[in-house]
Amino acid sequence: MMKDFNEQFEALLEKYEELLLGSTDIELREKVKKWSLYTHIAKSMPALVKHWNELYPEAKEEMKQIVNEIKELNEKHRSLQKK
Repeated sequence: MMKDFNEQFEALLEKYEELLLGSTDIELREKVKKWSLYTHIAKSMPALVKHWNELYPEAKEEMKQIVNEIKELNEKHRSLQKK
């Protein structure tokens, strides 16, 4: 059953990535996973994220790049859908 769940959950993530960004690939999916988890943690436990950002400033910068990339890809995808 665990194998089925993992495959089904990956399918959910793939569809989310497709709807969010307009395309899918493994590298982007990993970024979407990190982005979505980081966003959730930031909303539910902001003090933890603040501590992590202070503890790992290089990782914080990497996360900012991931967030910006996903935001840009999402905006591009949304603008193409409006046409």
